[in-house]
Amino acid sequence: MTTVLMVDDQDLVRAGLRALLTNDPGITVVAEAADGERAVELAVRHRPDVVLMDIRMPGTDGIEATRRIRADPRLAQTRVLILTTFDDDDDVIEAIRVGAAGYLLKDTPGPALRQAVHTAAAGGSLLSPAITRRLMDFVAASSPPPAPHPRLGTLSERELEVLERVGHGDTNDEIAVALFLSPATARTYVSRILTKLDARDRTELAIIAHRSGLT
Repeated sequence: MTTVLMVDDQDLVRAGLRALLTNDPGITVVAEAADGERAVELAVRHRPDVVLMDIRMPGTDGIEATRRIRADPRLAQTRVLILTTFDDDDDVIEAIRVGAAGYLLKDTPGPALRQAVHTAAAGGSLLSPAITRRLMDFVAASSPPPAPHPRLGTLSERELEVLERVGHGDTNDEIAVALFLSPATARTYVSRILTKLDARDRTELAIIAHRSGLT
């Protein structure tokens, strides 16, 4: 069972999220908070697998709350997914910097949101495709000329194709369709690439793909 703490300053938004999440019998919402300060308190109390965190809230915002949760050794197993209506570039970069496992927009469809929660709980990281592409634009503007990752030569031709798709912001399902794979096989390839390149998460893979000139 995946346990979730929801953090949003709007009651109606939290009610809608709860309805979406509890459609999945494998997800349990253990608590709700309307601000970042309360979110940190409840995270320590309940030790949820995933915190769904809004950014713009009165008092302690979602970025600061994420930083504090990720810095707390008691919450080492708790993952934070940013879920917001805002896709400001600075917010995206800062959320990733403080340790968020993903950054999703509130128009993310219910099934994709539930899958994102399970992915985060399992240790994965993810960004909305549009956010991934904007992140890559940011990297392009701030990075030196492309240079292959030193371990890129350990990847097979198929793994390089998968890495390229990750760099374009494709989900596992989109990779499966593009490369005529099953979703399970696509997930296996991504996991294998993470290990071979000693990458922390999917976001780092996307950056590696770009810096290696694959995208």
